[in-house]
Amino acid sequence: MVRREKGGFWIAFAAMFVYPLGRLFGRARYEGREHLPATGGALLVANHISHLDPIYSALFVHKSRRVPRFLAKHSLWNVPVLNWVLRGSGQIPVYRESADAQQSLREGTKALDAGKVVVIYPEGTITRDPAGWPMAARTGVARLALTTDVPVLPAVHWGTRDVLDKYNRKFRPLPRKQLVVRCGPPVDLSAYRGRPVDAVLLREVTDLLMVKVRELLAEVRGEPAPEEFYRRTAS
Repeated sequence: MVRREKGGFWIAFAAMFVYPLGRLFGRARYEGREHLPATGGALLVANHISHLDPIYSALFVHKSRRVPRFLAKHSLWNVPVLNWVLRGSGQIPVYRESADAQQSLREGTKALDAGKVVVIYPEGTITRDPAGWPMAARTGVARLALTTDVPVLPAVHWGTRDVLDKYNRKFRPLPRKQLVVRCGPPVDLSAYRGRPVDAVLLREVTDLLMVKVRELLAEVRGEPAPEEFYRRTAS
């Protein structure tokens, strides 16, 4: 058996809470764990339908004997106690729409180059698509995918929104729901590597990755995916 990647005190501390929460909120199936490499860097590109998703992303990675590093909004580092866990476990704050945004991508790249598993939700927030399909995504995921030479894996959650639905303000932990986290095989990006990294390329690669995520979600849901990504309206 492959040895578990060492996570240190704060990962072990977080696991004490994440595993019970994962069991509390639903009966989860973790599919496609064989696609996550046992060692070395990997970028997990996931959809986002509920605030519960990070719990199950973390469990998927940890059950695969790896340590998850999330690109997460920087405001979480302002939460007492949680900020200690985030810093101590090597999570990566994301500063959107600011001069620090590029620093977040640099830190993500460093983690991948150092052989870590990085989890990213490219939509940047919980999808506003009424049916729960992925929205048009931000291009930071493409920068990470193209500036490192690690497997880029699509991943999806389904069922978590049935438990906690942010936009409809519903929390329904009972009866316990069946949840699914599925990871697909690495996306072949060889045709895009070596090209000048510009806005056109970043959008092309971002959309390719999100199409793979959408196709994987369609498999899990057992229904056809929409042809277009939902786009946020200006507020």
